[in-house]
Amino acid sequence: MKLPAIALLCLCLGVTARAAVAAPLPRLVDLGAKKCIPCKQMVPVLAALTTEYAGRLEVVFIDVWENRAAGSQYGIRLIPTQIFYDATGQELFRHEGYWSKEAILAKFKELGVELSMPPKPADGDRKA
Repeated sequence: MKLPAIALLCLCLGVTARAAVAAPLPRLVDLGAKKCIPCKQMVPVLAALTTEYAGRLEVVFIDVWENRAAGSQYGIRLIPTQIFYDATGQELFRHEGYWSKEAILAKFKELGVELSMPPKPADGDRKA
């Protein structure tokens, strides 16, 4: 039996390795182009969502001018287009054109996808 190098190293060092299985996340796919004006306006929105909702929302940008097959694959008529998916990969909604971060978050909430921030620990709950 052939073992991957990392598994072999773990066996030699006596380390137990467990693969981290990430839970599926809701996903926002934005299809646009780097040179399209409304698409450029989406860049800070997508960056904020990526940062602020890390671990709770997957944000994907696909440039359909560089990856023309993606436009056909996703049935894109106009850019930018945002496609909303639940954690199971089921498409929930599509929007064409620029959309603000607040509008995107409101739509996810309307669709029943909870993206709220995890509760902050109370002062007494913090570990020193």
